[in-house]
Amino acid sequence: MSGRIHLCGPLSYACQEPWLFVATVRQNILFGLPYNSKKYKEVVRVCALQKDFLQFPHGDQTLVGERGASLSGGQRARINLARAVYRQADIYLLDDPLSAVDAHVGRQLFDECINGHLRHATRVLVTHQLHYLKAADHIVVMNNGVVEVTGTYDELQTSGKDFAKLLSSLQDENEDKLEKPEPMTRRTSARLSTTRRPSLSESVGCSEGTAQEMEEEKRESGSMGWHVYGAYLRAGGGAAVLAFTALLLIVGQLSATLCDYWVTFWTNEVTRQKEKEANLSTKELERPMIPANSTFSFMDYFNGAEIQPDLNIDAPIGPLDTTQYLYVYSALIVCCIFFITARAFMFFKVCMNASRNLHNDMFASMLRGVMRFFDNNSSGRILNRFSKDMGALDELLPRFLLECIQIYLVMFSILALNAAALVWTLLPTTIILLLFYTILQIYLKSAQSIKRLEGTTRSPVFSHMSATLNGISTIRSAGAQQRLIKEFDHFQDVHTSTWSSYLASGVTLGFWLDFICVLYLAIVIVAFLVIDSKTIFSGNVGLAISQTLILTGMLQFGVRQTAEVISQMTSVERILQYTHIDREASWEKGARETPKGWPWRGRLEFRNCFMKYSPEDLPVLKNLNIVIEPGWKVGVVGRTGAGKSSLISSLFRLAIVEGEILIDDIDTSQLSLQDLRSKISIIPQEPVLFSATLRYNLDPFNNYEDEQLWQALEAVDLKNAVPALDFKVSEGGSNFSLGQRQLVCLARAILRGNRILVLDEATANVDPKTDEFIQRTIRKRFADCTVLTVAHRLNTIMDSDRVLVMDTGRLVEFDHPYRLLCKSDGHLTKMVRETSDKMSEHLFQVAKQTFLSNGGVI
Repeated sequence: MSGRIHLCGPLSYACQEPWLFVATVRQNILFGLPYNSKKYKEVVRVCALQKDFLQFPHGDQTLVGERGASLSGGQRARINLARAVYRQADIYLLDDPLSAVDAHVGRQLFDECINGHLRHATRVLVTHQLHYLKAADHIVVMNNGVVEVTGTYDELQTSGKDFAKLLSSLQDENEDKLEKPEPMTRRTSARLSTTRRPSLSESVGCSEGTAQEMEEEKRESGSMGWHVYGAYLRAGGGAAVLAFTALLLIVGQLSATLCDYWVTFWTNEVTRQKEKEANLSTKELERPMIPANSTFSFMDYFNGAEIQPDLNIDAPIGPLDTTQYLYVYSALIVCCIFFITARAFMFFKVCMNASRNLHNDMFASMLRGVMRFFDNNSSGRILNRFSKDMGALDELLPRFLLECIQIYLVMFSILALNAAALVWTLLPTTIILLLFYTILQIYLKSAQSIKRLEGTTRSPVFSHMSATLNGISTIRSAGAQQRLIKEFDHFQDVHTSTWSSYLASGVTLGFWLDFICVLYLAIVIVAFLVIDSKTIFSGNVGLAISQTLILTGMLQFGVRQTAEVISQMTSVERILQYTHIDREASWEKGARETPKGWPWRGRLEFRNCFMKYSPEDLPVLKNLNIVIEPGWKVGVVGRTGAGKSSLISSLFRLAIVEGEILIDDIDTSQLSLQDLRSKISIIPQEPVLFSATLRYNLDPFNNYEDEQLWQALEAVDLKNAVPALDFKVSEGGSNFSLGQRQLVCLARAILRGNRILVLDEATANVDPKTDEFIQRTIRKRFADCTVLTVAHRLNTIMDSDRVLVMDTGRLVEFDHPYRLLCKSDGHLTKMVRETSDKMSEHLFQVAKQTFLSNGGVI
């Protein structure tokens, strides 16, 4: 807004929330830069990615899912950091890259990468982990967007500020002993395709082989099945509605056909009347004429006399007079307008219902789909179905389908009228219909395939656009705008080429249809010139020629519209694919009813529990047997990828669970998933906020009063941070800091008041003060609840009733933290020793004090 920023040299930036795009690990690190083997391997080493690459199925050529969905949080953070480090820059902006990794890995990154590899560059490190500050050359303390104090570590210690108290309590981290980098997560190896493992010669997994390709989007082949049309019609309404719509379509066309036929009948009657008058005029010279008003006897008629005709214009023409003909014709036109309008309204009503119902079915199927579906399908593919394909159902298909039906009804009526007028015209008509059918079959073989291909080539365009919007800060900081634009143009060109091919095939079809129609029209006209016109009524000739002119245009347009309908039905086919994805079982109704008021206490029990993300994968959790009593505060710790988040997923039954998980002695597999998940509150590692009002984010179902909402905000110290409950939350909560987003999620959990609360590394990305506030609020508001806390910071769980230590999907330790720390070779003891001596002693004392304060019998 104002002021100036002076920079000297290029910048490199690592964002706080790691951004990865759908590509190989190497492509995510290089991000368009040329590959330098020596530099690349050094960056991989200092970012502690060597062991991970060795375990990846394709080394660093392994394809990562959208936003790195197939990786753990620590792996995403280190790949994101490696991308920034690989770029040659004079200034490195590192926005809290150490919060998502374990303590020993964070120390390795700080010493070998930030203070080692980047020691000759200016580094601006944003961090909430204050024990790294002693190694900083200069410290800037921010508060509410204002620089509160600056200086060196020693200067801040003597500044007298509140922040100095925190600094004075920090331990000397320089005495830390580094352990080996964290092992590759079993969860990741299980969720990635395992076609090849790199050899030991690829010491850092930097393979030179072919990069893993992204799985292609599923595409149907062959002719369009009738089940697609049936599903579309069933979505539009029941049998009665469809039958009534079909009746209106037929009656509407009959009314239009009757209008044409009535004009023909009227013309023929007039012709007969004129011929009769002409015959009478010829005979009046040969026979004696008797005035019409004179006396006329039978003998006079027998002698050849004839009545003088009275040429009155109002005289009857056939069975009716002229006025009556006009009345009938007017009535037919009114009926035609009414039925055609009614059929249009009814038809579009059916199409609208079909579009709405298919959208709702697809949306419901997506919401209830298994988690592995979202791992295997990018957001671009999903957005493609909900945008372009649904747009075809909303806008294009109804119009094309109505025109197609109308054209075929007109064609049949024309054939019927031509058959009534001139039967022999059916012969060339049958020939042209067979020719059109043959051409249509040839065209559809290519048109359907091209249309399906066009649908799949749209997905990369959406995926690229989505990934670009999510990583716009990284893209701009790396100056990669032009490269991303070129990539987008490439995907758009591929899609445009398929669309152009589809249009070109339609033009080719039109050429051959025009040629056949002109030939057919010429045959009909020549036939009337050859045939003696005296043997045919003029009305029939006019009807035949006019209807033939209409027929030639209708046939061509009808074939085109038929092809267009079949092509647009591929959108219905693609939508139906997403209405039949694998869904989670027992979503709304389980094997038993959920007891009222359940859970009553919050007791958790895992019995012989195994969990895997897909049927063909190996188990991620292996034979878990845990009992968590009501009201216990349990900390869950372990290396990155040890199975901590998988434990939480199994509790919510987000994957395939074998064995039993009981809450208050009730097997959760027998309950509906909707009831189960609504009874467990969670504050995730990456807080989720919707682009809506704050009220909606706190209470989307309007279950609470405004006073309760304000009390929840006050409990998390956010009451003064928002002006009103209708305050608009930007997309992803971008107008809130990460810590404030976590507080909103905490307020949401306080409102629900469930007996079980899960914290999935919820405080990893917040400052120690906010962390302390969240922990204090949880202990106060959820004092009687069972709380599971997945944590990287050991100090947040040392006062827990129990600590659960995970390793490669197995339970290795479960007891009070003090008892675990008394084991010299225990897993938790090793993790505590990886901190400094002073921090180890502090954690031990906290655990001991908690143990003794509870009587030592917990």
